[in-house]
Amino acid sequence: MTTIYDPHHPLYLDEADTRKELERVYDLCQGCRMCVDLCPSFPTLFSYVDMHDDRDSGKMTPAQQDHVVDGCFQCKICYVTCPYTPELHEWALDFPRLMLRADAMRYTNGHISIRNKMTTAVLGRTDAVGKAATRSAVVANVIMGSKPGSLIRKVVEKTSGISSVRMLHPFARQRFTTWFEKRPKIRVMKSQGDVVVFPTCVVEYQHPSIGHDLVKVYEHNGVTCSLASTTTCCGAPYLHSGDIDGFTKVAAKNASKLAQDIRAGKDIVVPQPTCSYILKKDYVDYVGGPDAELVSRHTYDAAEYLMNLHNRDGNSLDLEFTGVIRDSITYHSPCHLRAQDIGLRSRDLMKLTGAKVKAVQQCSGIDGLWGLRAENAHVSLQIAEKLATEINGADGDIVAGDCHLANTAICEQTGNQPIHPLQVMARAYGFIEEN
Repeated sequence: MTTIYDPHHPLYLDEADTRKELERVYDLCQGCRMCVDLCPSFPTLFSYVDMHDDRDSGKMTPAQQDHVVDGCFQCKICYVTCPYTPELHEWALDFPRLMLRADAMRYTNGHISIRNKMTTAVLGRTDAVGKAATRSAVVANVIMGSKPGSLIRKVVEKTSGISSVRMLHPFARQRFTTWFEKRPKIRVMKSQGDVVVFPTCVVEYQHPSIGHDLVKVYEHNGVTCSLASTTTCCGAPYLHSGDIDGFTKVAAKNASKLAQDIRAGKDIVVPQPTCSYILKKDYVDYVGGPDAELVSRHTYDAAEYLMNLHNRDGNSLDLEFTGVIRDSITYHSPCHLRAQDIGLRSRDLMKLTGAKVKAVQQCSGIDGLWGLRAENAHVSLQIAEKLATEINGADGDIVAGDCHLANTAICEQTGNQPIHPLQVMARAYGFIEEN
């Protein structure tokens, strides 16, 4: 038994070693139970352990161990709350990393079902799907916009494994990078920064208006914006599905190109929290080396960069707001931002407009592939319902959230479409949303 979270370790994919580590960690978790309400993994684990009078996690079968693994959607919040992490305790417990290891072990050793692999093949190739869908957005959106539970959605579920009852993102007719390259060039008068925008698949193919408003707000505050040297997927779908070879190939290419941007004097800004987490944390672990380290140090969430700028000596954001100012905002704080341990920067940014901002931190239970898989939909929806209850209870004039995946789950449950915090800022400055 070894405590291994390093994907390059020779025993990382060894099944016997991985299962012994699952046994060790499961035993620690069942003795603590602090995370019982966070995700399906922990109630599942405790129910299996409680079947035995001595609560011996070593009596769990491999299938029961895997059932716990299948409940993890990599929100990372158990790590945030855990008292036994490597930084805090000699027991060196990192539950999310262990779940990634278990997924990788099962993927490599052929324990993943054909249906599961099929869903990953469809959803994981986000750039290929996005390029095709934006070229034929009208047709693609007829399918994407079909009523949940409809015949066409059931056919999609049968062929791809994508849940027939979940709300899906429509695709844009014009990609963000196309808009960026065609837009009039802006010369920043008082330079306060220089960044490249890593748009993410969501902004590139499905919600480019987030990127439009990000660029306008940044340039309005003296930050020059360029496109990143790579705008391909960060690789999260591969990583979270256990395909570490596929993830590492994507990550290594991205890290190399993004490092070139940084060496040219630019920082990296990412408008979606899962992707910024991947660039900051996972590239270092799975790729390693000077490029990945450099990318990690110079990658910022969109609101994080602006608040750093505002708090830096000699720099400040424009606080003259001539557009739409909201009295109260309900802000959903995404799990992957909380896991970055940078504080509630989006909340603080929106408060600069004079709005009262109430933060809601309930997980949306989506994490892209996990929440959209047919086999997970019923559990994911239960988690989203809890979030909707808190959102409705907060009763803000509008709802804002950084994660468009979580925002879609909120819309699905409440009927109201949240907007990105950078869009709140753009409207406050008076910028009109582009279609």
